Amino acid sequence: MSNYAKVIIKGSPITKSNFKLHNLNGRAILPHSSGKYHDRYALYEQEIALLARNQNPDVVFSESLIALLRVYYKSEKRHPDTINITKSIFDGIEKSGLIINDAQITKIFTEEYYDKENPRFELELFAESEYDFSYKVIKRTTSLKPKLYSPIRKNILSDKTSSSATDYQKDKLDCNAENKRDKKSKKNSSNSLMSSEMIICNICNKAIISDDYVKADSGKTLICKRCFNKLF
Repeated sequence: MSNYAKVIIKGSPITKSNFKLHNLNGRAILPHSSGKYHDRYALYEQEIALLARNQNPDVVFSESLIALLRVYYKSEKRHPDTINITKSIFDGIEKSGLIINDAQITKIFTEEYYDKENPRFELELFAESEYDFSYKVIKRTTSLKPKLYSPIRKNILSDKTSSSATDYQKDKLDCNAENKRDKKSKKNSSNSLMSSEMIICNICNKAIISDDYVKADSGKTLICKRCFNKLF
């Protein structure tokens, strides 16, 4: 019985956390031959599955595991959230047959690094019956320059006096009310325009008759039933 395995997959890791496509039974699926951008999610899982099995040809884990994951991104500024990257990786590892189910991962430690020349991820799996995992946090002897993250929206009220803050809140409420009216008007006009315009399938680029189609990717992708049935 194996108690250790290591998988190295070259290339920038991707995450599928924001993509959702379901079949007629409501089950999530990943198309891989539609010719569209979202095919890359399924292809990435297939790549992980193939290479993980080739790198560990005789290994099959059936017990609980400890996982150490090191992700090396190409860019420090633009990359997926590391907290979401594990789903794509372990779905591929499960498809490889290296593990039976990703629920076997009971302990996981993830580290984020940057390597412009060789982006990749390195995953080590340890059988929990043979290995234990521990860590510690220690104070640096020399402080590093902090890596700062800015919020999406800044709190403008914190820099105002109480009176000006009240005025600001009132103006904001008026502005929100006006924006809601504008959005409602645009939505109504958009619905009327949609009803008069022809809906096109994003895969075969043919007109879709009535409501014979499936929505995906938060409504951004429309697929006719004929193309949808060919995906699986």
